[in-house]
Amino acid sequence: MGSIVKVLAAVSALFFAVQPGFSSSSDFHGKDREEAGSTWRGKAANARKTRTQLEYENARFLMVIDSLRAEIDSLCLKMEQRDSLASEIMEIYEENDTVIYSNELTDSLLSIWYLHRELADSTESGYDMDTVHFSSDVPDSVYIKRIEDMNSFITLPYNSIVKNYIVLYSEKMPDRIGKIIGLSKYYMPIFEEIFNRYDIPEELKAMAIIESSLNPTAVSRAGAKGMWQFMYSTAKRYGLTINSFVDERLDPVASAEAAAKYLKDSYRIFGDWNLAIASYNCGAGNVNRAIRRSGGKRAFWDIYPYLPRETRGYVPAFVGALYTMKYYKEHGIEPEEVAMPAAVDTFKIHKMLHFKQVSELAGIPLQELKNLNPQYRHEIIPGNEKEYILRIPYNYVNDYINVEDSLYTYKADEFFNPVTIKKIKDGGDGQRIVYRVRSGDVLGKIAMRYRVTVSQIKRWNNLRSNTIRIGQRLVIYSGVKPSAETASAKPSGKSSTPKKSNIDPSTPYTTYVVKSGDTLYDIAKAYPGVSAQNIMDFNGIGSRIKPGMTIRIPKL
Repeated sequence: MGSIVKVLAAVSALFFAVQPGFSSSSDFHGKDREEAGSTWRGKAANARKTRTQLEYENARFLMVIDSLRAEIDSLCLKMEQRDSLASEIMEIYEENDTVIYSNELTDSLLSIWYLHRELADSTESGYDMDTVHFSSDVPDSVYIKRIEDMNSFITLPYNSIVKNYIVLYSEKMPDRIGKIIGLSKYYMPIFEEIFNRYDIPEELKAMAIIESSLNPTAVSRAGAKGMWQFMYSTAKRYGLTINSFVDERLDPVASAEAAAKYLKDSYRIFGDWNLAIASYNCGAGNVNRAIRRSGGKRAFWDIYPYLPRETRGYVPAFVGALYTMKYYKEHGIEPEEVAMPAAVDTFKIHKMLHFKQVSELAGIPLQELKNLNPQYRHEIIPGNEKEYILRIPYNYVNDYINVEDSLYTYKADEFFNPVTIKKIKDGGDGQRIVYRVRSGDVLGKIAMRYRVTVSQIKRWNNLRSNTIRIGQRLVIYSGVKPSAETASAKPSGKSSTPKKSNIDPSTPYTTYVVKSGDTLYDIAKAYPGVSAQNIMDFNGIGSRIKPGMTIRIPKL
């Protein structure tokens, strides 16, 4: 019910964001309303807005829409999780069935923000940041002086709430903060350069600590991804590429650019960096609603009681993180050494390139390539579609340049065979599963279970709508281990006894090495004019194939 109220409130915020002449006051009735409406229409007809005014209103409009989308996404997610949980409870009592839970969607390295929210619910820690009052040997006067000495462009408040977060980050979790400080040596200079280019305060870089603990592959329960925790729709609106090969939410540089744009838009609306920071967490609609409920006040601490509970701690957490980054030495925190290079160089890629081609020819450890380029989902850079970049450790630059001309042809047939590429483009690089629809199933629930999207399921099964029926079989490509009931694709009914080929043995052919999850039908689809039966006949095999098997594909 609370989520529905939030959605309705966001709709209201959207209306009043684009109707600046109206008031949302409850005593606006009858004749007064008619007269005000008439006055507003007259003014609207005669007024000619400047380009700056139009850009401002457009930015407000887009951000309120984004807030509305976030509320709807959250509502849908909660409904799907509720249905999924109810179904899983029932499945416990079904014989010969294995329950698959969806909580694996969460990332192992959670952000400090989500960590302290979990700590608040933990009987072991007892940290409820809304009620706890941490004590410290450091006097308040020292904290205040240190914050003043930071000379921040952003107003950094100090009170008991902020103090709690300072003590939490600087004294209660030194090991975890030590790792984050180690990572910051690599990432923070990148963020500073980007934020300076966008002319926004570089102190905002500390938000990445609150969002993700500087983990570029962090995933929230709501589906936000990357160091800056963008939801899909917001990421697309701010220019991030998301497709079968690339998810730029995981690119620390590209996502920081998007975060800079978002924060600049938010500041243009609210004129206050603390409110811009709050809106990054809960959306512009919620901040606007808090402003209205406060009687039009526009300072963070004035609207603090009217903000969502989780957002109230977001700005204090930001101050605490920024303080700890500056004064970690004074609190005896030792930065942890992390496996990130001191310097990197970038190369433009214009063709398909696999990380293993670079690793094997240039001698760059594969894990280092993955650490520096987390946005490439399958270790493949699709440079044939548009220009992308590859980051490599600076000490390997000469090795890379020496083999650059031969990189693209090295084992190209192995890394870029038609079946593999087609499956990635279809979003189905995992194991092929045939799922039988059960009572109570919806596509969203099934997608969550197997960690795929609704659009992928619809594409794999040629579905035009979200309607499914009990007993219907759906093909799903997923890395999640299936239950016993839906363990794999069912045998086609063809005999597995080898057959004699009906195709001329002298027919030209190409070879293909079977990968995990392949079926003869999938392989045949990648070669025009060739059927699964052709492949079986030409190789003298049945329908069952195994990973690692080499088969011949006739050129018909």
